[in-house]
Parts: sequence; C-alpha cells; structure tokens
Amino acid sequence: MNSDCYVYIMTNWNNKVLYVGMTHDIVRRVYEHKQGIYEGFTKKYHCKKLVYFTRFRMTVDAIACEKRFKKFSRQNKENLIHEMNPTWRDLSEDFS
Repeated sequence: MNSDCYVYIMTNWNNKVLYVGMTHDIVRRVYEHKQGIYEGFTKKYHCKKLVYFTRFRMTVDAIACEKRFKKFSRQNKENLIHEMNPTWRDLSEDFS
C-alpha cells in the first residue's frame, strides 16, 4: 500500500510517558488521543501531547520504522524528540 503514513510519539503533560504509533491521518489520530476516544495505553496514561512525527510515502516503511522505534530505549526516543522538538512543545498546535 502506497500512501502517506506517519510515525509519531505522544507523551503526557509532564513528559514521563512515551507512546509510539503509526497512522495514515496524523491530525485525526492525534485528535483521537487527545479526546481519549479509544481505550488503551494513551488514554490510561493521558498521552495527549504530540512531540515527534515523521512522514513516509510507503506504509511498509512506516511500519518498519514504528517497530524499530518501539524497541528503542527511552534515551533513544528522547534523542529523536530533541532533534525535532527540543522544547517538547505540542506539535499538534500547528495543525489547522
């Protein structure tokens, strides 16, 4: 399947919890996390802040990246975030 995909990292208000996910619609998916629409990790731990994302053209590449990121240590995930978003601001604030 070839269409834009995103691998993203969400965190909670104090940046203590990190969640890695993948989606075809980053705006919709972040909205769902923020609203707590689905039961699961992000709802349980209040992960409502988008701190990292990257886009892929091919779904297979995004899936491989998501699997790789999920295996990363916390420090490696923090390094990714710091490269893109050194202040850990909520990147979804830029969505219109």
